[in-house]
Amino acid sequence: MQHRHLHPNEIDLLLDGEVGFGVAPLRAHVEGCAECRAKLDDVRLVTDALDRLPHFAPTVRFADSVMAQVHIVEPWHVALVESAQRLVPQSRAMRMVMAGSALTVASVLSASAVWLAFRADVARYLVNLAADRGRQSVLHGASAVLDAEFGQSAIDAMRGAGMSGVMIGAALLVTAAGGATLGLRAMATASRRARN
Repeated sequence: MQHRHLHPNEIDLLLDGEVGFGVAPLRAHVEGCAECRAKLDDVRLVTDALDRLPHFAPTVRFADSVMAQVHIVEPWHVALVESAQRLVPQSRAMRMVMAGSALTVASVLSASAVWLAFRADVARYLVNLAADRGRQSVLHGASAVLDAEFGQSAIDAMRGAGMSGVMIGAALLVTAAGGATLGLRAMATASRRARN
């Protein structure tokens, strides 16, 4: 034991008054080593001072005030479950009404999906009908705008060109508007620089 000094955990054993076969050599070392005895006295001085400090009891609301300042991050799945639980009614009767309504909606949607699966021709017809009505609405709106702005000759040209002609004309119109906007912006920037 004479070849090394005591480690902090060995000093703690002596400080705590531990007994056992390993403590006797530590005490013998402290009696013969001035440096280890000084360390033990310093540690004993600190622990005695700590023992003499008055003990404070926190107020009853201390934990609540600390926890109010702690930011707790909830995992997304916990927040999702809690949000879903808030949507569920508290009374048994309302839960039954909600479950019945959900079952009815699910049954109607399932029956509709099965019917459409076996009647693909009807689904195709409905999609084509919606697309046709949408195309007619676009053409009618475009013809109303052309009639108001350019007259009947523009409408006749549009009818002759069809939907592809309308799309090309719209693309040209958007391109012209974009070019005019960029040109005006460039002129404004040049004018601003000339003034400065």
